[in-house]
Amino acid sequence: MIGNTATSESWIRLPQLRQVFASSELTTLWEKGTQAVLSLLIVTILVGLAGGVVKTFIDLRLLLTADIDLGLRHLIVNTLMLLAVVEVLKTTLAYFSEGRVRVTFIVDTVLVVMLTEVISQWFTGGDWQKLSILAVILMTLGVIRVLAVRFSPAPPGHASPAQTIAPIFSSSH
Repeated sequence: MIGNTATSESWIRLPQLRQVFASSELTTLWEKGTQAVLSLLIVTILVGLAGGVVKTFIDLRLLLTADIDLGLRHLIVNTLMLLAVVEVLKTTLAYFSEGRVRVTFIVDTVLVVMLTEVISQWFTGGDWQKLSILAVILMTLGVIRVLAVRFSPAPPGHASPAQTIAPIFSSSH
């Protein structure tokens, strides 16, 4: 009998436990926790971006001390990497404000990183096999990007993603 009582009490506690986990208080706690972690991630990305700008600025000395083409290569590759970081920041901010990530943001981020890699390989005299593979990946991502925009579930008058994040990331500038 004692075993049966304990079992019946656990059945009573199970719905109460479900209510606790499904309560709006726990959902609110989850959302605030996610926002706190994303805020730390955004600060981390911003610090990394600022550090990258400082490093790129310091690398400008290569224009005076090394061959001009080497200095300019570093400048171009560093700038493109910083733009990739900006795309990651843009994606993070979109998730922070909308609660979801758009496929186009992810594809844009990967496209920027892949283009940076192609240019880096091109400048460093990379072999044609690597460049060919990167070109195929870029074309595939381009097709995915076009399809994502063409068959987007967003209604036709919906604001563009660049307008929903911040004016600084707007593509009209």
